[in-house]
Parts: sequence; structure tokens; C-alpha cells
Amino acid sequence: MTTSQTVSRWQSVLPFWVSFLLIPLFWFTASAGGWWVLLVPFSTWWVFALLDRLTGLQLDNADPDTPETVLRWYILLTKAWVPVQFLTLYGLIWYATHTDHLSTLSKFGLFFGMGVISGTIGINYSHELMHQKERFERWLGDILLAMVLYSHFRSEHLLVHHRYVGTPRDPVTARYNEGFHRFYPRVLKQCLLSAFQAERDKLARKDLAWTDLSNPFWRYWLLQGAMLLLAFAIGGWSGLALFLVQAGVAIWQLELVNYVEHYGLTRKHLGEGKYEHVQPRHSWNASQKASNWLLINLQRHSDHHYKPNRRFPLLQHHSEDTAPQLPYGYPVMTIAAMIPPLWRRVMNPRVRAWRRQYYPEVTDWQPYNKSLNPVPRA
Repeated sequence: MTTSQTVSRWQSVLPFWVSFLLIPLFWFTASAGGWWVLLVPFSTWWVFALLDRLTGLQLDNADPDTPETVLRWYILLTKAWVPVQFLTLYGLIWYATHTDHLSTLSKFGLFFGMGVISGTIGINYSHELMHQKERFERWLGDILLAMVLYSHFRSEHLLVHHRYVGTPRDPVTARYNEGFHRFYPRVLKQCLLSAFQAERDKLARKDLAWTDLSNPFWRYWLLQGAMLLLAFAIGGWSGLALFLVQAGVAIWQLELVNYVEHYGLTRKHLGEGKYEHVQPRHSWNASQKASNWLLINLQRHSDHHYKPNRRFPLLQHHSEDTAPQLPYGYPVMTIAAMIPPLWRRVMNPRVRAWRRQYYPEVTDWQPYNKSLNPVPRA
């Protein structure tokens, strides 16, 4: 186990700040134009896939009782990203709409890369922030989500996903043999509806209507509207279009990760709408070192669902005895998810092995495959 003293050393903290290196790279590609604009998505996907191969796995675990005072530089990381992403996004909108060396295709490529960053890093950091008790951190998480027009993700994630993961009530749990091309349109619709319903039901328990100002959807809509208006004010209709490109790409990146994280993993139905408690085995685990630096340990997802309030540097690696393991990190697995035959070839045997390991007594998996089991009781 890694001690608190080791966790606090700058050598341990520094690799997680690697995301900030992408900002000067972004401005270089914007000024260079042409095919250079594809360098940023190339870096996040292929370069980190190669770095994972070179650096291997990080199997050591930090002391989970490490105090927050020791984690101040890790906490600053997620907070500092918010103004950095904001200035980069709107600075690029101004630059792209006030220069003549970028073709329409180059602008699209540039904001495709921006969407990869705001989805891969921005939404991921918002995920870390939304789980914290400090109100300021949760507000920063809302700002990041508003920049990609996906504010309802906070409500859906905290009120629905964590509570009902691995059951028919959780839209984000990808079903066995469900290709991403089917998963993606399904979750876009279902997650928005389930998030709104969760907040509405929460207010109803207090005898309040959904229109009450305490409904966070009012804040979501206000922040998203402000982001859209700012994009238009800076870059006109072109600026607004470029903003929408990056938002669309960011949402796609998020849902690709969601697809990978729980594919085919379901909680056992105990009868009468009751399900077993969430365990590390209900999320895929990946401890590839380099991509976990970029993704602030998001790939240790098994532990995140087991202990949702644990900050990212303290997330634990779970061995094959307690959690299923992905063969590669997210940069590789999300690309594989876009190719359904390849995905099924890689992952379906692993899901079947997981079922044999943890649930040998279950003989009929059809209700789990088709999400036909009863909806869990509220």
C-alpha cells in the first residue's frame, strides 16, 4: 500500500496534470491549420494507447484513509481545469471565426478535437467534482457540463446510475450483445427522461412541483443558455455551430466510456424487484498507468461504484478475484466499441466468463440480456 506521505509527493501528483499539456498543443494545431488539427485526438487516443503499452499497469493502492489535506494538489487539478477549458473553448471560437487560414474542414477538425478534450477530460473532471460535498466543486462540475450541453448528466449519474447500476432501471448499463450504435440513441433519450423524472420525484417527496426553483434543471437550462449565447456573441452563427460540434463530440465520448464501463455486467435479481448490493464486480476495472493519468483513475471504475465518494487519487485497484478486468485501457476499448463485430469478439467471451465465475447458479440469462427483469423498487 502506498503511504499518505508518498501520495503527497510532487512526483506522485505531477503525472495527473498531463492533461494541461494538451492546451498549448491545441493552440499550435489551430495556428498551423490543415491536417495538424487532428493531432489532439490522435494524442489522446493513439499516443496514450502506446504509452499504456510502455508504462504497464499500476497495481499499487494508495492508503484510502489519506486525509484531504494531503490531496490539495490533486483537488486543485480538477478545479483549475474549469477556467482553462472555458478560456480555451471560447478563445478557439474567437480565433477560428476571425482568421482566414482555416478552411471549413479544418475548423470542423479543430472543434472535433476540442470535443474530444471537453468530453474525455472536461466531463470526466466534472464527474469527479459532482461527487464532492463542497458546493463550490459541484458548481464547477455544472459549469463543465454546461459547456457541452449535458447538464442533466449530474442528476442522472447521482440519482439514477449509482443507485440502479446493473438493473433495468439504469439506461447506462449496456446490455450484453448491444452494439454501441443501438446503445447510443437509446441512452440519449432515456438518460434525459430518467434524470428529469428523478429530480421531479425528489421534489414530489417534499410536496413540491417540478417547477419549483430548487429543481436543478432551471440551473442547467440557464447555464447552457448562457454558454450558447456567449458562443454566438463571440463568433456569430459560425461560432455557435463550432460550439455545437464540440458539444456533440464530447457527449459521444462520454457515452462511449459509459458503454465500456458496465457492458454486460448485471446485478443478480433476488426476486420481487430486489437486487443484490453493488459490488466491485459490477464494473469493468482497468489499471493501465498512462491512461489513468489522463483520466484521473476513472478506469478504476469498480472501486468508484463501490465507494462513490472516494477522491480519484485514492481509488483502489481490484484484482481479478473481485472485479472483471478490461484487456486494454479506455483509449483502445472506446475505439473497439465503435466496431461492433470486434467489440463482441473481444468482450462477449469475457462477459460469459464473468457469469461463470460469479453466478454459476444462474441458468437463464435471457431476462438479463434483454433487460426483462422487474424494475427495482424505489
